[in-house]
Amino acid sequence: MSSTELPETRTVAPASRAREVRVAEGEELRSVALPGLTLTVRARPAVRAGLPPALYVHGLGGSSLNWSTMMPLLADKVDGEALDLPGFGDSPPPDDGNYSVTGHARAVIRYLDAAGRGPVHLVGNSLGGATVTRVAAVRPDLVRTLTLVSPALPEVRVQRSAWPTALLALPGAAPLFARLTQDWTPEQRVRGVLGLCYGDPGRVTPEGLRHAVEEMERRLELPYFWDAMARSARGIVDAYTLGGQHGLWRQAERVLAPTLLVYGGRDQLVSYRMARRAAAAFRGSRLLTLPEAGHVAMMEYPDTVAAAVRELIDDNDGGS
Repeated sequence: MSSTELPETRTVAPASRAREVRVAEGEELRSVALPGLTLTVRARPAVRAGLPPALYVHGLGGSSLNWSTMMPLLADKVDGEALDLPGFGDSPPPDDGNYSVTGHARAVIRYLDAAGRGPVHLVGNSLGGATVTRVAAVRPDLVRTLTLVSPALPEVRVQRSAWPTALLALPGAAPLFARLTQDWTPEQRVRGVLGLCYGDPGRVTPEGLRHAVEEMERRLELPYFWDAMARSARGIVDAYTLGGQHGLWRQAERVLAPTLLVYGGRDQLVSYRMARRAAAAFRGSRLLTLPEAGHVAMMEYPDTVAAAVRELIDDNDGGS
C-alpha cells in the first residue's frame, strides 16, 4: 500500500442503523474506510499506555463480537482490537466481491499497514485462523505472535458434521437454504449454530443467548448476508484445494512467529486429529487441547485460552 492510502476513520453512529450493533461495556466501535474496502473495528483499549497491539479475527459467520468475552481478560497485556471481516459483522461487502482466504488476508494486511499497528499479536479462529496463517506467512513483519483457535486448514477427510458448510459453497446452495429455512425463527437459527459450534451449548448464558438472537435478527436483514456466507465458504473450499507455495499447509511451514495452537475435542467443524499435523507444521509451536471444547474455545473457555495467550506473550515479549 502506498503512503497515500491512509484510512479514513469514522465513529459508528448507532442512530443511523435499523438495528444497533451491540457494544460491550468498555468497548469502542469505529468504521475504517480504505480504498475499495470498509472495515468495522471493535477496540478494547489497554489499561495502560505502551502495551503491544493485538488483533483478533473471527471465523465464518462470526464477527468481532466473538472476542468480546476474551478481550477484557488480556486488556492488561495488550492493546486489543477485533475486526469484522468484509461482509461480516458490521463491515459491508468488499467492492471487488473477493471473499477468498487471500482476499480476507489482504483486508487484514491493508488495515494493519494503514493503521501502522504492526507488528501485532495476531489471533484467529476458524476462517480467521486460515486468514491470519496466510498473513503471517507473507508478511512476517506484521506479526509478533500467532494464536490459532481451530484454524480452517485443509483436511483430507472432512468430518460429516462439517459437510453442510462445504455444501454452502456450491452455486445456488445459499439461496436454496435461505428459502428452505425462511420459517425458522432467529432463536432456532442461533440454537442450531450453538449446537454446531459449542462442545456444550449449555455453557451459553441466557443473556448470551439473547444477545446472539438479537445479532442474528440484525444480520438477517442485511441484503448480502447469504452471499457473504456462501462466497466465504467457497473461499475456504478453494483454499483447501490449492497446492504448491500457496497451499495453507506450505504457508504454515513458512510462519516464523511463535505460534499457539488451540483445538477442541468436541469440534464438529475442524477435526481434533488435525492438532498433531498443525503442531508439526508450525515450527516450534505450542499446543493447547481442550477435550470438552467445540469450535469456538475462546468463547467456551475464555479464561483458559486467554491464559495460554498470556503465557505466549510473556515468553516472547519479555513479560511486558
